[in-house]
Amino acid sequence: MLITTTDNIDGYVIEQYLGLVTGEAVFGVGTLANIAAGFKDLVGRRVESFEKELESVKNVALVEMIKEGKTLAAHAIVGVDIDYHEFMGKYVMVVCNGTAVRLKDFHEKEMPGNYMMPVSNEGPQTELPNPEE
Repeated sequence: MLITTTDNIDGYVIEQYLGLVTGEAVFGVGTLANIAAGFKDLVGRRVESFEKELESVKNVALVEMIKEGKTLAAHAIVGVDIDYHEFMGKYVMVVCNGTAVRLKDFHEKEMPGNYMMPVSNEGPQTELPNPEE
C-alpha cells in the first residue's frame, strides 16, 4: 500500500475514493519522566527516550490506519495527516488519518517489500547527512 501526505500519487490516477481511515495510539508520560525531561530541556539536550517512544507510538497509529485501509481493499492512502495531542497532563495521543483510494492500473506486486515503512534497528536518525561526504 502506498502512503502519502499529498492528495495524489504521481503516475497513478485515483479510480475510487473509499473513505476516511484513521489510526490512534496513546502512551502515558510519568511524573518522574516529566521532571527528567524538563531538566534536559533546561540544559538544551534532547530527550531521546521520549523521541523513541513517540516514534514507536506514531508507527502504531500508522499501522492501525493502514489496517483500516486494507479492510477497504485500498491501494493507497492519500492526504495523510499526523497529529499529536497531550491530554490530562500525562498522556500523548497520536492520530493518523487519510483517505483510502483505489488506483487505476495499480499492481501491488510491482512495489518492493519495504516501501511502506522502512524499519531500522539503529533507531531514529539524530544527525543530518553531510552532503560533502
